[in-house]
Amino acid sequence: MPNGVIRTILIFGGRSAEHDVSILSARSVAGAAAKDRIEIIPLCMARDGRFVAPERSARILAGEEKSGRGDDEFSFEIWLRTAKIDIVFPLIHGTGGEDGALQGYLETLGVAYVGSGVTASAVGMDKVHMKQAFAAAKLPMVDYVALLESEWRNERERVTRAVVNTLRLPYFVKPANSGSSVGVTKVKSDSDLTAAIEFALRFDEKVLVERGIDAREIEVSVLGNEQPQASVPGEIMAGHEFYDYEDKYIDEKSQLVIPAKLPKDKSDEFRRLAVTAFKAIGASGYVRADFFLERGTNRVFVNEVNTIPGFTRISMYPKLWEATEIKYARLIERLIELGLEHSRQRAARRQDAMAWLESAKPLG
Repeated sequence: MPNGVIRTILIFGGRSAEHDVSILSARSVAGAAAKDRIEIIPLCMARDGRFVAPERSARILAGEEKSGRGDDEFSFEIWLRTAKIDIVFPLIHGTGGEDGALQGYLETLGVAYVGSGVTASAVGMDKVHMKQAFAAAKLPMVDYVALLESEWRNERERVTRAVVNTLRLPYFVKPANSGSSVGVTKVKSDSDLTAAIEFALRFDEKVLVERGIDAREIEVSVLGNEQPQASVPGEIMAGHEFYDYEDKYIDEKSQLVIPAKLPKDKSDEFRRLAVTAFKAIGASGYVRADFFLERGTNRVFVNEVNTIPGFTRISMYPKLWEATEIKYARLIERLIELGLEHSRQRAARRQDAMAWLESAKPLG
């Protein structure tokens, strides 16, 4: 960590279905960050996609004001010129914050930020591209069929046949670009497939249909840049039929078992696969990797990774690291260190490239 207090913009909110979850994550981080080393400047992206000035953002974070509309007179780019900021900590979950859009914007502004870059964020958000990256890394996955809305509208019979012939019931139907299990349906009968796909298409133009398996749900937290480390695995005991949005954030009937009750060799396998998944998408900073452990066969399947996982004190990502002897406040600090480190490396590479271009002889 550099000398002095690190001025950190905490961006939260956003236009996705996970807006409220993002506020909870940001509230926890702002409350836990070490005040003598990290100065938090809250910055809300309202539901309409516009930024809110820091003063009002602080009231939103405290639960004193609504976050539906941004501030007409506030310009993030103009404010940034005089704000003397060291780094941005993006905590917008889902589309618009976790998919590379916000990261690309920050790259354009030349601002350091916590977490994965544009490419890794985009691949980590799009479940189809993610699975293609996993396949290239030879990671084990359940069978799936991907479809576009245009294919569903124009070739419904062919798409339905592909699902029925490739997979066996039950299916999980989910939007390719969504998080917190938003838009996900468990399908037990082929007669329910159409409604499930239509529901998923409300959230994204691309849909994933996966074979459902009887499995334990295991998660591992990964931390680092070029040399990532994996936490102990944890297990989610879903309160509903599967770990859906209501189970995660409303009913809260699910239970987290940390560490998961696993033999050492199986625990080591999860940790190794989590690091492989992290590297497969080119992640940096942090990722939560989600797995299935199939009952009966004991086979492990990678489900997905999340490049901006839930980050409240009771979220799985920080709780796994706490069980691996990194406390919540120190974890926040470490992520900021990794973001600054990654930014310095990118800046040095850009500087070297520009120096080479300036010294090169012009063509022709």
